[in-house]
Order: sequence, then C-alpha cells, then structure tokens
Amino acid sequence: MDKIKQNKYRTVSCGDLDISYVGKQVRLAGWIHTIRDHGGITFVDLRDHYGITQLVLKVEPTFKLSKESVVSVFGTVIKRSDDTINTKIKTGEVEVEVVEMELLSSCLKTTPFEIDQSKTVAEDVRLKYRYLDLRNPEVQSNIIFRSKVIQALRHEMTELGFNEIQTPILTVSSPEGARDYIVPSRLHPGKFYALPQAPQQFKQLLMVAGFDKYFQIAPCFRDEDARADRCPGEFYQLDMEMSFATQEDVFEVMETVLPKIFEKFGKYKIDQTPFVRIPYKTAIETYGSDKPDLRNPLTLKDLTPVFANTTFAPFKDKTVKAICVNCKEASRRFYDELTTFATDNGAQGLAWVKVQDKQMVGPILKFMTESEKEDMLKTCDAKDEDSIFIIAAEYKLCHKIMGLLRTEIAKKLDLIEKDVYKFCWIVDFPMFEVNEETGKIDFSHNPFSMPQGGLDALTTQDPLKVLAYQYDIVVNGIELSSGAVRNHDIEIMKKAFEIAGYTEEDLQTKFSALYTAFQFGAPPHAGIAPGVDRMIMLLLDEPTIREVVAFPMNKKAQDLMMNAPNVVTEKQLREVHIKIR
Repeated sequence: MDKIKQNKYRTVSCGDLDISYVGKQVRLAGWIHTIRDHGGITFVDLRDHYGITQLVLKVEPTFKLSKESVVSVFGTVIKRSDDTINTKIKTGEVEVEVVEMELLSSCLKTTPFEIDQSKTVAEDVRLKYRYLDLRNPEVQSNIIFRSKVIQALRHEMTELGFNEIQTPILTVSSPEGARDYIVPSRLHPGKFYALPQAPQQFKQLLMVAGFDKYFQIAPCFRDEDARADRCPGEFYQLDMEMSFATQEDVFEVMETVLPKIFEKFGKYKIDQTPFVRIPYKTAIETYGSDKPDLRNPLTLKDLTPVFANTTFAPFKDKTVKAICVNCKEASRRFYDELTTFATDNGAQGLAWVKVQDKQMVGPILKFMTESEKEDMLKTCDAKDEDSIFIIAAEYKLCHKIMGLLRTEIAKKLDLIEKDVYKFCWIVDFPMFEVNEETGKIDFSHNPFSMPQGGLDALTTQDPLKVLAYQYDIVVNGIELSSGAVRNHDIEIMKKAFEIAGYTEEDLQTKFSALYTAFQFGAPPHAGIAPGVDRMIMLLLDEPTIREVVAFPMNKKAQDLMMNAPNVVTEKQLREVHIKIR
C-alpha cells in the first residue's frame, strides 16, 4: 500500500508495519479484532483493510473495549521478543505500545458470527450480514482479487487495440433466450424497458457505426434460476466485438488474453494453447456434454450398432452408449450407487458388465448373443478388471445421462486430473433445434449468428442440419463464454428468423434497430463474451460464484441484506401505471 498521508485517524496502515518502523511513533485506525486481558496488561489485535497489528495497551481506555468497535490509536512501534514473534501475520515481528486510544464508533451488538469464521456459517446468514462477512480477510481478499483480474482484463484488451464503450442498461425487451427483467415506464403508460440480457444488439450496432474493436466489462441481467456457476439476476462478462473479423480472429484474441490471465492469477498450469477444438456433435457423442471436462479421461463408447438387431427390449431401437473403466477395487455398493444415480437422472436403469479373469459377469449377459458380447468388448476395448456401464434411451436423453454418469464415475474413482486448466473450443453448433415445449424449430444458440453456407444453406438444407459459426470456450467443465460470427446480411437475417417462426413484421418490431441498421451497410463482425464471475471462480477454485461477488443474491434470487425484492407503495405503482393482480 502507498504510504497514507498523515491525518487525524492514521499515519500508516495496520498491515504495513514491519521491523523498519521500530522506535517510530505511529497512529493506526481500524476494527478491534481480538482482546486478550493478561492481568494488568491488555493486548488488542487491530484490523484494517491491509492487515492486523498487535497493540499493547499502556493506558486504561476511557470506554469499554468491545470486538468490532472502530478505534484510532497512537503509540510507539517496538520489536517483539523472539519467543513472541507471530509468523502467521505480516506484522508479526512488531507491536505498538499504545498511549492514546480514541473510540470512533462503538459496536453495539454482538456479531451473528465470528468474523474470521464467517465462511463456516449458513450462506443465508452470511448474505444477510454480508458487510460483516466481507470483514473476514479471507472473504475480502476474493473481492480484491476480482478487482485485480478486471484491471488486467482491461489492460490486455486495450493493448490489443480494443476501445472500452459502455452500452445502455435500460433497453427494449427481446427474445434472446432467457426471461427479461422488465421496468415500467412512467412517461409512457403501458410500456416497459428491459434490462439487457447482454449488450448483444448494441455491440453489433457499434460495428455498424464504424467502430473497429469494442469491449466492456458488461453487466447482464437474466431472470434465471441460480446454480453453483450462475448468479440469479445479475452477472458480468468481458464483452467484445470486432469488425471485418472471422472466427479465427476471435480465437486468436481469446487465446492471447485468457492464457495471460490464467497464468498470472491462476493456481494451476494451462494444458495447451491453442485450445483444442471439438465440434458440438463430437462433444455430445464423446463426452455427453457440450461443456466437457477434459481432465476426466473417460469417454463414451457407441454400442448402438452393436445392438442394432437386438431382441432385448430395453435396448431395442434406442441409442446405446457405454463407459468402460477399470473398477478392480469397486464393491457391489459402487454399482448400486451408480444405478441409483442413473435412475435419479432419468434413466430406466443402468446395465453393467464386468470383465473378470477374462470372463464376463453381469445380469444382462443372458439377454445378449455371443456376437453382441464380442462386439461390445471390442468397441469398448475392454480389458481384464474393466467394467462396462450401459445406458439405452432416446438420443438426447441417453447422452445427457451418460454425461452426468461420466462425471460421477470419475469423481468416485478419483480420475479427474488435478492442478491443471484444460481449455477447449466447442465449435460447429447447430443453427436450429426443435423446441421441446412447442415441438417447433427454434434457434439453438444466438439468433444473430451467421449460418455456415449463408443464405444458400438456409434455403436448400434441412434446417436441423444447418451449422452456425457459433463457439463456446469451456475450461474444466465450465462454460466460460459463448460467441459467434454475426449475421450482418438482412436477407440472411430474414430467412433465419423465418425458419424459427418469426415474420418480417416480427423482426421490424422486436429487433427494429438491427433490422433497419443492416440496410445501411453492415461490416462482417464477430465476438464473444467470457463470464468474468465464472473466470474468477475458477481462478480462486471456489465452489460457487457467490464467493467472488461482493453483494450476491441467494439461491432464491433474494438480496437478504437489502431485503429485495420487496413491496412498493401504491403511489409508486400508480406513477408507473401498474396494478397488482
């Protein structure tokens, strides 16, 4: 820390004192961390943002000492005796003999938890008293770390010629994949703003406006359920866009910036650059997920051709996939737990076969022909002491369950590689998919993406076979970002949205700015938006994203500290023309 200018409260921080200050008079200010009365002499640990210093009180305070009260003290720095040096803190070689102590603010209540133990209490209690939780140096350090990472991201992007530009928070509601947060307008009765799910349209309009390289640390708002790696409500991303750019240009930027950030701030090594590229279909069929954890060595084996003519009803006319892994030490309970796990996640059951002393054992073998057994072993490359776990289901469900099972088996057998960041690109996403709720064709990813093959692909191919220039970055099984080469051609845009069930009038209404702007000449452009919160969660190896956000909501999208959401007055409702039903 830079030396603090002398003022009435402090001349130096608690965390900066070292042996060079011995003999000097200092003024410190901070929170009383601990109090220890040793009969005639009182020791106090004083804590501020920068660290802890031990005080030796040479005067009787004129007020009652209480933990977490804020005080300013004046005294002389002395060297501790060798047998009292505290190696656990930076200032452990010195202490301050206090001759003056002033109470700046008294702690009138008992804190709901010990400050330095806050991470051990229930999360909702921590979030209700988040300002106390953040006093814990361990918790506070995460927020300081976040600040440094964001500073570094800004530096790297600026060095690459990107300009930071802010985009609006109040915008228009549009169908971009998640529920909008809507804001009623006072001046325009019956009309609403929306908080941006992402600056998607704005950053494309910046490219139309002639800016070449844009970025910002962008707040995004989506009314989604919480997960360990997703905050409900609000999150931040490193949003970027480039004019006259291809997919390769975006990859080059990310493979420059992200390795620098992960090497500087991360705990582990980066597996390799450039990042591995995996087509979407390959990711699903090999790992059961479009965000595969490549630290996990297990892959899915396709047994569908093996059982193409089976008479075994559970396998008949199904996608059949398997995981083959050495389970020499596994107990019967291991197999039972995996079966329960599979059925809990939607499987009708989990079939398994074990290779033991060059013979196969397992309850489903009696339903298999000798040819099927032989082909299964060959497809799985099964060796002695290996077990083959099999799921049969509809294509999409089968891969979903197998992806979860792949992770569960690897965790149980401790197969996931440690101390490494394994990045990959997932590429060649399908442009469209069938909406499970409506049964109609819908966009599978970003609706503003460029289809591979352009207008010709949209007019001549089965829509479900059209691929898009869409891509995700995945690291250690966490989707860090999504991006795409954007559609900049109005005719392609109209056709793509027509396939997804939108009329040209819908385009003019829901995406009026882009629809109009593209008719004034738009450059080819591409971009991506890595999640800042997820990035920091990975770098700190924290279990949830809430540990790296200063004031997060809880799992139920509540701010327990500010008591939001909450009711508003009838007057406020009338001002924005709202009536609660």
